[in-house]
Amino acid sequence: MNIIILGGFLGSGKTSVLLQLASHLVGNQPSDTTRVVILENEIGEVSVDDSLLKKNGYQVTNLFSGCVCCTMSGELILNLHQIRADFNPELIIMEATGVAFPDNIRQTINQSLPELTVQVTCITDAKRWLRLLRPMEMLLEGQLEAADVILINKIDLVDDQTLSEVETSIRSFNDHAKCFRISAAQPIDPVIWGTISNSETETSINE
Repeated sequence: MNIIILGGFLGSGKTSVLLQLASHLVGNQPSDTTRVVILENEIGEVSVDDSLLKKNGYQVTNLFSGCVCCTMSGELILNLHQIRADFNPELIIMEATGVAFPDNIRQTINQSLPELTVQVTCITDAKRWLRLLRPMEMLLEGQLEAADVILINKIDLVDDQTLSEVETSIRSFNDHAKCFRISAAQPIDPVIWGTISNSETETSINE
């Protein structure tokens, strides 16, 4: 069982990316959706994204009322054990809250379940990045600094010069991650999904 953590600030497009990733992994075979479980971490009592995900045929488990990178780490581990017992999926896609630090979540999982492979993908918002940078710099840096893959989303909403400035700024926080420019409103290149997902896992799910 491998885990992909999707992080990124509020409104960056995590759910849109998640739906495309899940669809790519399971293909057009509804019977395969149980092999990918989606874990939603929302702060509050109602998940806005939950109904959208379930409408698309995916098994969704929710963690409400706190952030799993800090106050709910114990509940996260209990949920992962339960998911493995109930579904034994090949992959869990976890959408973190918009204020979570994804690497803290990875460290929590690695400490309790070291046998699992955990990868972090962060989604950024090209349109709002420069506006958010000053007031949210510490949060944005904390989300990006340990990411394995960074997706610069909403590139269709900015000009080339702005996009170049955004990418340069993002690279100042993390220059080792694989970085891709995307618009989640359009189909995303399957090559990007192959980079995000473990190729061995991806092959086994689609066989």
